[in-house]
Amino acid sequence: MNILVIGGTRFFGIPMVEALLDTGHDVTIVTRGLSPDSFGSKVKRIILDRTDEKNVRKTLSGRRFDVIIDKLAYCSNDIRSLMEAADFGRYIHMSTTAVYEPKHLNTVESDFDGTAKELIWCGRPDFPYDEIKRQAECALWQKYPDRNWIAVRYPFVIGKDDYTKRLLFYVEHVMKSIPMFIDNVDCQMGFIRSDEAGKFLAFLAEKDFRGAVNGSSEGTISIREMLDYVEQKTGKKAVLNAGGDAAPYNGEPEYSINTDLAASLGFRFSRLHDWIFELLDYYIELLRQDT
Repeated sequence: MNILVIGGTRFFGIPMVEALLDTGHDVTIVTRGLSPDSFGSKVKRIILDRTDEKNVRKTLSGRRFDVIIDKLAYCSNDIRSLMEAADFGRYIHMSTTAVYEPKHLNTVESDFDGTAKELIWCGRPDFPYDEIKRQAECALWQKYPDRNWIAVRYPFVIGKDDYTKRLLFYVEHVMKSIPMFIDNVDCQMGFIRSDEAGKFLAFLAEKDFRGAVNGSSEGTISIREMLDYVEQKTGKKAVLNAGGDAAPYNGEPEYSINTDLAASLGFRFSRLHDWIFELLDYYIELLRQDT
Protein backbone atom coordinates (compact mmCIF):
# COMPACT_ATOMS: atom_id res chain seq x y z
CA MET A 1 0.00 0.00 0.00
CA ASN A 2 0.94 3.62 -0.51
CA ILE A 3 1.20 5.03 3.03
CA LEU A 4 1.84 8.60 4.18
CA VAL A 5 3.35 8.91 7.65
CA ILE A 6 3.12 12.22 9.49
CA GLY A 7 5.43 12.02 12.48
CA GLY A 8 7.65 9.05 11.80
CA THR A 9 11.17 10.33 12.35
CA ARG A 10 11.60 9.90 16.11
CA PHE A 11 10.48 7.90 19.17
CA PHE A 12 7.83 5.28 18.38
CA GLY A 13 7.41 6.66 14.87
CA ILE A 14 10.68 4.93 13.96
CA PRO A 15 9.59 1.33 14.76
CA MET A 16 6.27 2.14 13.11
CA VAL A 17 7.93 3.07 9.82
CA GLU A 18 10.31 0.11 10.07
CA ALA A 19 7.34 -2.26 10.53
CA LEU A 20 5.58 -0.74 7.50
CA LEU A 21 8.71 -1.18 5.39
CA ASP A 22 9.22 -4.75 6.62
CA THR A 23 5.76 -5.67 5.35
CA GLY A 24 6.47 -4.22 1.91
CA HIS A 25 4.54 -0.96 1.98
CA ASP A 26 5.51 2.09 -0.07
CA VAL A 27 6.13 4.70 2.63
CA THR A 28 6.29 8.46 2.29
CA ILE A 29 7.22 10.42 5.41
CA VAL A 30 6.32 14.01 6.14
CA THR A 31 9.23 16.09 7.41
CA ARG A 32 9.91 19.75 7.97
CA GLY A 33 13.31 19.21 6.40
CA LEU A 34 15.11 20.45 9.50
CA SER A 35 16.90 17.24 10.53
CA PRO A 36 17.92 13.96 8.88
CA ASP A 37 16.13 10.67 9.47
CA SER A 38 17.46 7.11 9.55
CA PHE A 39 15.55 5.62 6.61
CA GLY A 40 17.77 6.64 3.70
CA SER A 41 16.45 5.64 0.29
CA LYS A 42 13.85 3.25 1.75
CA VAL A 43 11.23 6.02 1.99
CA LYS A 44 10.00 8.98 -0.02
CA ARG A 45 9.75 12.39 1.64
CA ILE A 46 7.41 15.37 1.57
CA ILE A 47 8.41 18.69 3.14
CA LEU A 48 5.42 19.99 5.10
CA ASP A 49 4.61 22.04 8.19
CA ARG A 50 1.77 20.15 9.92
CA THR A 51 0.80 23.21 11.95
CA ASP A 52 0.29 25.41 8.85
CA GLU A 53 -3.19 24.79 7.42
CA LYS A 54 -2.44 26.51 4.11
CA ASN A 55 0.76 24.52 3.72
CA VAL A 56 -1.08 21.26 4.42
CA ARG A 57 -3.71 22.03 1.80
CA LYS A 58 -1.18 23.14 -0.82
CA THR A 59 1.19 20.21 -0.28
CA LEU A 60 -1.31 17.36 -0.08
CA SER A 61 -3.83 18.56 -2.65
CA GLY A 62 -3.98 16.20 -5.62
CA ARG A 63 -2.08 13.38 -3.90
CA ARG A 64 -3.66 9.99 -3.19
CA PHE A 65 -2.65 7.63 -0.36
CA ASP A 66 -4.11 4.29 0.63
CA VAL A 67 -3.42 5.08 4.29
CA ILE A 68 -2.40 8.19 6.21
CA ILE A 69 -0.95 7.70 9.69
CA ASP A 70 -1.03 11.04 11.48
CA LYS A 71 0.86 11.25 14.76
CA LEU A 72 0.88 15.05 14.80
CA ALA A 73 -2.80 16.04 14.75
CA TYR A 74 -3.49 17.67 18.11
CA CYS A 75 -6.63 19.75 17.66
CA SER A 76 -9.81 19.90 15.63
CA ASN A 77 -8.29 22.42 13.20
CA ASP A 78 -5.49 19.93 12.48
CA ILE A 79 -8.07 17.27 11.64
CA ARG A 80 -10.06 19.59 9.38
CA SER A 81 -7.05 20.82 7.43
CA LEU A 82 -6.00 17.28 6.52
CA MET A 83 -9.47 15.86 5.94
CA GLU A 84 -10.29 18.62 3.48
CA ALA A 85 -6.96 18.52 1.66
CA ALA A 86 -5.99 14.85 1.39
CA ASP A 87 -7.32 11.97 -0.67
CA PHE A 88 -6.97 8.68 1.18
CA GLY A 89 -8.48 5.28 1.79
CA ARG A 90 -7.88 5.08 5.55
CA TYR A 91 -6.81 7.67 8.13
CA ILE A 92 -5.18 6.65 11.44
CA HIS A 93 -5.19 9.38 14.06
CA MET A 94 -2.81 9.24 17.03
CA SER A 95 -5.16 10.03 19.89
CA THR A 96 -4.56 9.44 23.61
CA THR A 97 -6.18 7.97 26.71
CA ALA A 98 -6.18 11.55 28.01
CA VAL A 99 -9.51 11.94 26.18
CA TYR A 100 -11.21 9.92 28.93
CA GLU A 101 -12.85 12.12 31.57
CA PRO A 102 -11.23 10.64 33.59
CA LYS A 103 -9.45 7.34 33.05
CA HIS A 104 -10.36 4.65 35.58
CA LEU A 105 -9.81 0.97 36.19
CA ASN A 106 -10.76 -1.04 33.09
CA THR A 107 -11.18 1.98 30.82
CA VAL A 108 -12.89 0.91 27.58
CA GLU A 109 -13.26 2.75 24.28
CA SER A 110 -16.93 3.61 24.81
CA ASP A 111 -16.03 5.62 27.93
CA PHE A 112 -15.38 8.58 25.65
CA ASP A 113 -18.16 9.39 23.20
CA GLY A 114 -16.94 11.81 20.55
CA THR A 115 -20.49 12.40 19.35
CA ALA A 116 -21.80 13.59 22.72
CA LYS A 117 -19.42 16.49 23.36
CA GLU A 118 -19.75 19.93 21.73
CA LEU A 119 -17.28 20.31 18.88
CA ILE A 120 -15.18 23.47 18.99
CA TRP A 121 -12.90 24.32 16.09
CA CYS A 122 -9.69 25.16 17.89
CA GLY A 123 -5.94 25.51 17.55
CA ARG A 124 -3.26 23.92 19.67
CA PRO A 125 -2.88 26.81 22.17
CA ASP A 126 -6.61 27.15 22.81
CA PHE A 127 -7.04 24.42 25.46
CA PRO A 128 -4.95 22.10 27.63
CA TYR A 129 -3.61 18.96 25.95
CA ASP A 130 -6.42 16.64 27.05
CA GLU A 131 -9.15 18.95 25.77
CA ILE A 132 -7.60 19.70 22.39
CA LYS A 133 -7.18 15.96 21.84
CA ARG A 134 -10.85 15.45 22.70
CA GLN A 135 -11.75 18.13 20.19
CA ALA A 136 -9.64 16.40 17.54
CA GLU A 137 -11.65 13.23 18.07
CA CYS A 138 -14.92 15.17 18.16
CA ALA A 139 -14.10 16.49 14.70
CA LEU A 140 -13.67 12.93 13.43
CA TRP A 141 -16.82 11.59 15.07
CA GLN A 142 -19.11 14.52 14.25
CA LYS A 143 -17.87 16.03 10.98
CA TYR A 144 -16.28 13.09 9.21
CA PRO A 145 -18.30 10.00 10.19
CA ASP A 146 -18.35 8.86 6.56
CA ARG A 147 -14.56 8.80 6.26
CA ASN A 148 -12.61 5.62 7.00
CA TRP A 149 -10.68 6.55 10.16
CA ILE A 150 -9.22 5.01 13.31
CA ALA A 151 -8.41 6.88 16.53
CA VAL A 152 -5.70 5.08 18.53
CA ARG A 153 -5.63 5.84 22.25
CA TYR A 154 -2.39 5.25 24.19
CA PRO A 155 -1.42 6.00 27.78
CA PHE A 156 2.16 7.17 28.47
CA VAL A 157 4.56 5.72 25.91
CA ILE A 158 7.91 4.80 27.46
CA GLY A 159 11.14 3.20 26.32
CA LYS A 160 14.88 3.70 26.04
CA ASP A 161 14.24 6.20 23.25
CA ASP A 162 11.76 8.33 25.22
CA TYR A 163 12.80 11.93 24.59
CA THR A 164 10.36 13.25 27.24
CA LYS A 165 12.50 11.70 30.02
CA ARG A 166 9.47 11.53 32.30
CA LEU A 167 10.21 8.11 33.72
CA LEU A 168 13.89 8.99 33.92
CA PHE A 169 12.89 11.88 36.21
CA TYR A 170 11.95 9.46 39.00
CA VAL A 171 15.08 7.34 38.67
CA GLU A 172 17.36 10.37 38.63
CA HIS A 173 15.72 11.98 41.62
CA VAL A 174 16.10 8.82 43.68
CA MET A 175 19.73 8.26 42.69
CA LYS A 176 20.70 11.89 43.33
CA SER A 177 18.56 12.28 46.47
CA ILE A 178 16.68 15.20 44.91
CA PRO A 179 13.37 15.92 46.70
CA MET A 180 10.27 15.40 44.61
CA PHE A 181 6.57 15.99 45.08
CA ILE A 182 4.36 13.08 43.95
CA ASP A 183 0.59 13.31 44.42
CA ASN A 184 -0.31 9.81 43.21
CA VAL A 185 2.49 7.57 44.43
CA ASP A 186 0.22 4.57 45.10
CA CYS A 187 -2.07 4.86 42.07
CA GLN A 188 -1.91 1.96 39.64
CA MET A 189 -1.27 3.25 36.11
CA GLY A 190 -0.88 1.89 32.60
CA PHE A 191 1.94 2.37 30.09
CA ILE A 192 2.85 1.15 26.62
CA ARG A 193 6.30 0.20 25.37
CA SER A 194 7.50 2.47 22.56
CA ASP A 195 8.30 -0.25 20.01
CA GLU A 196 4.86 -1.83 20.46
CA ALA A 197 3.21 1.59 20.17
CA GLY A 198 4.79 1.91 16.73
CA LYS A 199 4.10 -1.65 15.64
CA PHE A 200 0.41 -1.43 16.58
CA LEU A 201 -0.07 1.63 14.37
CA ALA A 202 1.59 -0.23 11.49
CA PHE A 203 -0.60 -3.27 12.20
CA LEU A 204 -3.76 -1.16 11.95
CA ALA A 205 -2.82 0.07 8.47
CA GLU A 206 -3.99 -3.29 7.08
CA LYS A 207 -7.08 -3.73 9.24
CA ASP A 208 -10.65 -3.16 8.09
CA PHE A 209 -11.76 -1.35 11.23
CA ARG A 210 -13.29 2.03 11.99
CA GLY A 211 -13.57 3.94 15.24
CA ALA A 212 -11.52 4.19 18.43
CA VAL A 213 -9.20 1.52 19.81
CA ASN A 214 -7.06 1.41 22.94
CA GLY A 215 -3.47 0.28 23.06
CA SER A 216 -1.56 -0.47 26.27
CA SER A 217 0.74 -3.01 27.81
CA GLU A 218 -1.06 -5.58 29.93
CA GLY A 219 -1.20 -4.78 33.63
CA THR A 220 -0.43 -1.72 35.74
CA ILE A 221 2.21 -0.46 38.14
CA SER A 222 2.41 2.30 40.74
CA ILE A 223 5.09 4.94 41.10
CA ARG A 224 5.86 3.55 44.56
CA GLU A 225 6.59 0.10 43.11
CA MET A 226 9.06 1.66 40.67
CA LEU A 227 10.67 3.80 43.37
CA ASP A 228 11.03 0.76 45.63
CA TYR A 229 12.76 -1.10 42.82
CA VAL A 230 15.21 1.75 42.16
CA GLU A 231 15.93 2.04 45.88
CA GLN A 232 16.63 -1.67 46.11
CA LYS A 233 18.92 -1.65 43.08
CA THR A 234 20.88 1.48 44.01
CA GLY A 235 20.85 1.65 47.79
CA LYS A 236 19.51 5.20 47.54
CA LYS A 237 16.33 6.51 49.12
CA ALA A 238 13.56 8.51 47.46
CA VAL A 239 13.07 11.90 49.09
CA LEU A 240 9.38 12.79 48.97
CA ASN A 241 8.05 16.11 50.23
CA ALA A 242 5.60 18.79 49.18
CA GLY A 243 8.37 21.26 48.39
CA GLY A 244 10.18 18.98 45.98
CA ASP A 245 10.22 19.01 42.19
CA ALA A 246 6.76 18.24 40.80
CA ALA A 247 6.78 14.77 39.26
CA PRO A 248 5.77 14.33 35.57
CA TYR A 249 2.92 11.90 36.17
CA ASN A 250 1.25 13.99 38.88
CA GLY A 251 -2.49 14.35 38.51
CA GLU A 252 -2.96 10.93 36.96
CA PRO A 253 -5.74 8.90 38.61
CA GLU A 254 -5.64 5.20 39.28
CA TYR A 255 -6.51 3.50 36.01
CA SER A 256 -6.03 0.59 33.66
CA ILE A 257 -6.63 0.46 29.92
CA ASN A 258 -8.76 -2.33 28.46
CA THR A 259 -7.29 -3.72 25.22
CA ASP A 260 -9.84 -6.44 24.45
CA LEU A 261 -10.76 -4.71 21.19
CA ALA A 262 -7.14 -4.69 20.00
CA ALA A 263 -6.90 -8.39 20.89
CA SER A 264 -10.04 -9.12 18.86
CA LEU A 265 -8.31 -7.50 15.87
CA GLY A 266 -5.36 -9.87 16.33
CA PHE A 267 -2.82 -7.79 18.29
CA ARG A 268 -1.62 -8.76 21.77
CA PHE A 269 0.47 -6.39 23.85
CA SER A 270 3.26 -7.52 26.15
CA ARG A 271 2.92 -7.67 29.93
CA LEU A 272 4.12 -4.48 31.59
CA HIS A 273 5.89 -6.36 34.38
CA ASP A 274 7.87 -8.39 31.84
CA TRP A 275 9.85 -5.32 30.70
CA ILE A 276 9.37 -2.30 32.97
CA PHE A 277 12.10 -3.31 35.42
CA GLU A 278 14.57 -3.90 32.60
CA LEU A 279 13.84 -0.34 31.46
CA LEU A 280 14.46 0.96 34.97
CA ASP A 281 17.76 -0.97 34.98
CA TYR A 282 18.69 0.77 31.74
CA TYR A 283 18.05 4.19 33.25
CA ILE A 284 19.99 3.29 36.40
CA GLU A 285 23.01 2.25 34.36
CA LEU A 286 22.71 5.34 32.15
CA LEU A 287 22.85 7.61 35.19
CA ARG A 288 25.74 5.68 36.69
CA GLN A 289 27.74 6.23 33.52
CA ASP A 290 27.07 9.95 33.71
CA THR A 291 28.50 10.27 37.23
